Amino acid sequence: MQYRTLGRTGVQVSTLVLGAMNFGKIGNTTQAEATAIVDAALAAGINTIDTADMYGTGDSEEIVGKAIAGRRDDIVLATKAAMPMSDERNHQGTSRRWLMTALDNSLRRLGVDHVDLYQVHRWDPRTSDEETLSALTDLQRAGKIRYFGSSTFPAYRIVQAQWASTANHLSRYVTEQPSYSILQRGIEAHVLPATQEYGMGVLAWSPLASGWLSGAVRAGREITTHRSAILPGRFDLTAAANQARLAAVEQLAALADDAGLTLIQLALGFVTAHPAVTSAIIGPRTLDHLHSQLAAADTTLPADVLDAIDRIVAPGHDLAPDEKFDTPPSLLDPTLRRR
Repeated sequence: MQYRTLGRTGVQVSTLVLGAMNFGKIGNTTQAEATAIVDAALAAGINTIDTADMYGTGDSEEIVGKAIAGRRDDIVLATKAAMPMSDERNHQGTSRRWLMTALDNSLRRLGVDHVDLYQVHRWDPRTSDEETLSALTDLQRAGKIRYFGSSTFPAYRIVQAQWASTANHLSRYVTEQPSYSILQRGIEAHVLPATQEYGMGVLAWSPLASGWLSGAVRAGREITTHRSAILPGRFDLTAAANQARLAAVEQLAALADDAGLTLIQLALGFVTAHPAVTSAIIGPRTLDHLHSQLAAADTTLPADVLDAIDRIVAPGHDLAPDEKFDTPPSLLDPTLRRR
């Protein structure tokens, strides 16, 4: 396992981070199965676990809490808030009112007195940066969080938040958690240059592109990834974007074979090769999934392989642009662009 410094915090994190989204309802992973995954991940050198309050509406945090009991100090523990937790309109977002409550709920479910990294799961356009940063700074000063970060922020919001923290003498976001894979490279154009400018750590989620780069989606074969049952539209091979993805996957699989690598090693090695990326978040549902991904822990892709990847999927290009999660609200909500 390799380790890198998380932004400018001085904290050392493994280049593979154990993501816990599949623990509980989403991945049908039981407590026993999740604990076995955590045990194996820690034994392999992974020292960072990432979860969120909305994963299974708290299930994931509870499972993680039980799995790490007695060894919390050896783990860099990260969670997130902002996504809806109920039908109550104020049980979401990044207001001081909700963040204070959401963190206490997360700490209770995790069975800990603090988290190392508390992340805003999505930018909340209804709440000012000053409101959010002030609340997070107070939580940090209270000792309930050590650092805080953003997740899936567009580049201009990253810049705005950094300015707001300086202008208001508040602590700043020290990390960003974007979606990044060979098939979704859009963040290379603006987000990653912004995180580098501000010295932010980057924890990349979905490095296997929801299973597209796991080997579970290949031409002429039945699709076996668990995500296809949850999000069938993303794997509908009649869609133009998915046809483009499948064509790229076939070329990438051949490239991996020629390089003596698995497709998973190629995919994870690509993500961690970018100088702006600190770690890739893996989200195994089973021990077999974990072991196949741990095989990439020491993978370093040579320049010729990286160049070949660039020829298959161009730098800064998303093969499925409709699946972006950082589209500005003004493009999604007609009322924001019409009088």
